[in-house]
Order: sequence, then structure tokens, then C-alpha cells
Amino acid sequence: MARTVVGSAVVVREKFFWPDAQLNFWTIVMLATAGTILGVFAEFLVIQQRMRQEIPWIIPYGITVGAMTIIWIIIMLILIAQRKLLPGVVMLFSFILLVLFIAGIIGTALNLFAGPNISGQCSIYVSNVPQYGSSVNTLAWLQQNNICQCWNAAFAFWIVGTVFFVWIMVMASQVNQNQYG
Repeated sequence: MARTVVGSAVVVREKFFWPDAQLNFWTIVMLATAGTILGVFAEFLVIQQRMRQEIPWIIPYGITVGAMTIIWIIIMLILIAQRKLLPGVVMLFSFILLVLFIAGIIGTALNLFAGPNISGQCSIYVSNVPQYGSSVNTLAWLQQNNICQCWNAAFAFWIVGTVFFVWIMVMASQVNQNQYG
């Protein structure tokens, strides 16, 4: 009986070496960033619904992007544990999230600084009129101050996330060129 070999395949698997300390630092900072953005905009959503006010587009957008970022980081952690994290995949999804974070910066900046803005209202009604003592007015001022600070935190964390997505894209390109191996 004769055997015929129709074809053969050689499977080559390339290993990519990621810098552990940098990847761990990136993961921790981005989890904090995404969690802060998700939490701040979820709080804004609850406040707007409770006050029966119109919900600006940036609020559900921030919740969605924050959740997507956390999901992407969890997927990255699973791939890292399996040693299957590919630089090309990291660059692709990081670029997508980078664009979403830039849109978040723009949307938050428009709410904070353009037209009848939040920053101006915070300066007029909150920052320049502090309340003290145990009263309902003090509690109201504390809540208003919290809202103002949350807007500033959201804006800052959009920027942090943007910078860190650029960093992970650069790191992924260096891993792809085997600069860490």
C-alpha cells in the first residue's frame, strides 16, 4: 500500500516578551482611570435622573467607554495569563479606545469650559461661597462641591487615559520589534 503526502504544515509560534513592570503599572493606572470615569459618570446619571433633568450625551458615553476599557483590560489580563497577548491586537484595541478617550476629552471640555459652562457655575455658586456648620445648606454645598470636583476629575482622567493608550501603543510596537526580548 502506497502513501501519498498531500501537504504539510509547519506551525511557527512567535513569543512576545512584554516588560512586566511597565505592563503592571499601565494596568493599575488604567483600571483606576476607567473605574473613575465609569463611577463619576454613573453618579452624574443618578443625579440627573433623580432631579428629572435631561441627560447630556457625555454621561452615557462616559459610562460606556469606562466599561469598555475595563472589559478590554480584563481580556488583556486573560491573554497575559495564557501568554497569548499579541502586540497587534493591543495596538488595534488601544487605538480604538484612544479615539474614544479623545472624544471624551472634547465632550467633557465642552461641558466644562464652553458657553454657559460647569466650571463657571462652580466658581460662582460653589467655590466662592463656602458653607460651614451643621445645616442643610452645608450639605447642599458639599454635594455641589463634589459634583464640581467630579467634573474636573473626569476631565483629568480622560487625559490620563489618552496618554496611557498612546504609551501602550508605543510599548506594543516595541514588543513587536522584539526590543524587550
